[in-house]
Amino acid sequence: MQRRISLLLLVVLCAALLAACGAVASNEAPSSATTAPAVRQPSRAVPTAAPLQATMAPAQDQSLYRVAPGTVAGAPMTSPNHTPPSPPDSEIPTNVPAADDAEIYDSMFFKNYGTNPFVSTAIDPQSTFAMDVDTAAYGVMRRYLSDGNLPDPDSVRVEEYLNYFNYEYPQPETGDFAIYTEAGPSPFGGDGYELVQIGIQGRTVDSVDRKPAALTFVIDVSGSMATENRLETVKQALALLVGEMRADDTIAIAVYGSEARAVLDVTSGADKGRILAAINNLQSEGSTNVQAGLRVGFGLADEAFKADGINLLLLCSDGVANNGVTDPEALIDQYRAYFDRGVQLSSYGFGMGNYNDVLMETLANQGNGAYAYIDTLDEAERVFVQNLTSTLQTIARDAKIQVEFNPAVVKRYRLVGYENRDVADEDFRNDTVDAGEVGAGHSVTALYEIKRFPEAAGDLANVRIRYQKPDGGNVVEEAQTLTTSSLRAAVADTTPRFKLATSVAQYAELLRHSQWTQGQSLEDVLGLAQQAARGFNNNADVAEFFELLARASSLAPVRR
Repeated sequence: MQRRISLLLLVVLCAALLAACGAVASNEAPSSATTAPAVRQPSRAVPTAAPLQATMAPAQDQSLYRVAPGTVAGAPMTSPNHTPPSPPDSEIPTNVPAADDAEIYDSMFFKNYGTNPFVSTAIDPQSTFAMDVDTAAYGVMRRYLSDGNLPDPDSVRVEEYLNYFNYEYPQPETGDFAIYTEAGPSPFGGDGYELVQIGIQGRTVDSVDRKPAALTFVIDVSGSMATENRLETVKQALALLVGEMRADDTIAIAVYGSEARAVLDVTSGADKGRILAAINNLQSEGSTNVQAGLRVGFGLADEAFKADGINLLLLCSDGVANNGVTDPEALIDQYRAYFDRGVQLSSYGFGMGNYNDVLMETLANQGNGAYAYIDTLDEAERVFVQNLTSTLQTIARDAKIQVEFNPAVVKRYRLVGYENRDVADEDFRNDTVDAGEVGAGHSVTALYEIKRFPEAAGDLANVRIRYQKPDGGNVVEEAQTLTTSSLRAAVADTTPRFKLATSVAQYAELLRHSQWTQGQSLEDVLGLAQQAARGFNNNADVAEFFELLARASSLAPVRR
């Protein structure tokens, strides 16, 4: 009897527990019988170390941030100092790889630099950043798309998409640079928002007038370079460059796997047969000791140094470093004396799947060089043949841009991209601060999204550039003022340059899941990009951009 009572009590207790669980479950369950799938949060984080003046809006100004499409007017947007909410149900790239693609990209290294917020001109009217002519992020994107995938959001650096293109800015009449400005409505912004385009065009140098160059190739021949024929692509790319060398140029080659060695001592550019034979004999071997490769390479560069010429070390690698010193900052510190002497380091990336973008970008930035990604032989020809003088000859060192907005006219602004190129406003005229290097014929493009006070007119902004000449270190500063009278009334009134820059920037913003693109899709960019392409009839890069945009749009999943 006692045993039956115990069993009965146990049954009653279990029933009570089940009832309680059911009540909790019913309280937590959604009202709909169907549970919607979780929406992936954008991986683009907001910088936590942004300058104080650019981080928080005044509490009383609820309109400091643009109202997102579909948001009730007057409702405050999420502060850009917090991770943005999940994107709305629209066609936005999520880059969630299929299961069989996950292994393909399991060793890709990119760095998240955040997204610039809007800044109140009453708090900080100045925006200062280093000029940048790198294009690697654009090449990485193209490679992702050629593989049938959207790029990793963290691989997107908007400025490297913008600066991939030749906007055909007017050449400077005198001096090293011409400043170009244009402003018009923001086709992808909210009501009353406008875009300001700033173009800095460097003077061209004819190939016959180029300075003699001492080039040192440092080539990664480690085992990873055997994948996807990466080393063979390097050989083909460098063969194109060798074909453009003159008799007063020199070339030396160092290679590295587990160890490093010189395979070609300093050789005249006229001896192309010997140079090409050294390149063609390269074979992959061992692990990756970039430290050793740079040590041998800088030794050769020091031997070949031309006091009145170009001194450039070209690193060709997939960035995978697993032997010796692998931290890029530590590597830079070891060879800083060479940079101070005038040797520049440029990085050229190859390969996909196991690729270290962080290492390659940091070495080029700190080495006063350029960074490009060679995904095709066409890109190699573009960098090493068509733009060779720009690739080799620097016309400005530590070049900076400062835009000062008029607080009486502009209420707030945000710089689109250049997150890792920020320079403190007070350092604009501090010529000891490292900034950017610009090659002959290169152009630098930047976009600002702004909000003016209603009916405000007058000076909109003052654009300043400051740089050091490569020879002698003389410092030059130039300025140009943009007024509201030059604002275009409609997007249709803007130039193809403006339409192209706007399309490219919006494309990059969408790919990196910028919080400022909520409710918008890649399809929305197609129309404006097509209009821009019509204005660049003979520009293959612009035509290709439209094709890449269409391909990315077809890959972007549609959420319902």
